Amino acid sequence: MIVGGVVLFVIGAILAFAVSFAVPGLSLPIIGGILMVAGAVLFIIGLVVTLRGRVTTEHRSVDPAGNASVRQRTTDGEPR
Repeated sequence: MIVGGVVLFVIGAILAFAVSFAVPGLSLPIIGGILMVAGAVLFIIGLVVTLRGRVTTEHRSVDPAGNASVRQRTTDGEPR
């Protein structure tokens, strides 16, 4: 989803800003703007879906024999 959003955004930017020819009946800058907005929305949805499934747990403990502290961080859940 994230890559698809970036691709849509890039294609929309090319149509909106870099294409100089006209197509009868179509406004390429407007179509480019629509694709850029759709790409941004798809990118944000992809980030939310990817990060929502992860749970990070952190455990801290102090070694009783000394002053050393142990920090363990685990992430549960598969990235999508």
